[in-house]
Amino acid sequence: MAHSIELLFDPDTEAAIRRMWDKLAAAGIPARIPPGRPHVTVAVSQRINADVDELLQPVVRRLPLRCVVGAPLIFGRGTVVLTRLVVPSPELLDLHAEVQRLCGPHLLPEPMANSLPGQWTAHVTLARRLDGAYLGQAVDIAGRPVQLDGHFARLRRWDGDKRVEYHLG
Repeated sequence: MAHSIELLFDPDTEAAIRRMWDKLAAAGIPARIPPGRPHVTVAVSQRINADVDELLQPVVRRLPLRCVVGAPLIFGRGTVVLTRLVVPSPELLDLHAEVQRLCGPHLLPEPMANSLPGQWTAHVTLARRLDGAYLGQAVDIAGRPVQLDGHFARLRRWDGDKRVEYHLG
C-alpha cells in the first residue's frame, strides 16, 4: 500500500466535501466513495520513514493555508476517478515543493512521479471506479458549489499498510 503526506481541510471545507460524497452516494451512482477524510496528497511513495514527522515541522507552521476547491476534474478512461481541482496558488505550490524537498530522501524506494513538482495535480478525490455512463450525473452533483473557499488546517502522514494516520504538529 502507498504511504503519503497529506493536507487536511478545515472543518467547514471538510464538511462541504463530505456533503458531496453523501450526495453522490444518495444518487445511487455506482462508484467507490473514498474512505477516511478528504485530503490533498502532497507526497506519495511505497514507504515513508517516520523521520519526516520532525523534518516537516516548518511546513506545519505554515498552516493554516488558504485553498480554493475548483472545478471537477477526471482522471482515467472507462471507469474514472472523479475529483475536484484544488487551485494551485503560489503558496500551495511552494508548500508542495518544500514537502518534496524535505521528504525526498525518506520516500522509499522513490517518490511516485505524479506527486513531483511540475507533474503534480492538486485535487481532492470524490469517487473512484466511476462508470462513464454515470459521469454526467456525477459531475453535475460534484460540481456544486462551483467554488469552495477554505483552508488547509493540518498535515498528516498516512501509513497505507497499517491504515494509520499520524498528525504532524
